Amino acid sequence: MTEDDRILIARIGAAHGVRGEVRLIAFGDDPDALMDYGTLATRDGRVFELRGLKMVGDRLIARFKGIADRNAAETLTNLDLYVSRADLPETEDEDTFYHADLIGLDAVTEAGERIGTVIAVPNYGAGDLVEIAPPRGASILLPFTKDAVPVIDLAGRRMVVAPPEGLLGGKPGEDGPRLEEGGESDRTGTGGDGTETER
Repeated sequence: MTEDDRILIARIGAAHGVRGEVRLIAFGDDPDALMDYGTLATRDGRVFELRGLKMVGDRLIARFKGIADRNAAETLTNLDLYVSRADLPETEDEDTFYHADLIGLDAVTEAGERIGTVIAVPNYGAGDLVEIAPPRGASILLPFTKDAVPVIDLAGRRMVVAPPEGLLGGKPGEDGPRLEEGGESDRTGTGGDGTETER
């Protein structure tokens, strides 16, 4: 798995109990889908196989093959887990995208003027956004809607944007993509390149 191909899908939290279970933060809209990936890899090349997932209250608890006691579980705290981009399922429709596919796209106006590069697809609670870093100055946040982001050309590695009035010109967007976290994204997590979002 190369650096460019690697998608952050989960992060291991604190140990849970004495039998090797750990808390798990899943960067996806369906935590159960983690079981479908088979093995999850770390940045340093270690591989872990999930043996079980369950909810305890509002916490996701995981059990990994070969991790049988609390001491072993504690060594995994804050470990990031990745899958290959090729292992993620295809999105369900043309307006659904993975965050990882959006990050790095060139952002251009409808007239073809380059604004900058997409660096994140955050959601601070009031709707999905796309963050663009211009060549100079502070980054720009746009709503991730069809009005504000009318074209996403993954093959051409570009996103056409129509910024709201007062930013770079254009109209504020109204309806648009929905963002989901984890393995896939409609138009785009918190946390994780695997997050999915919809426009």
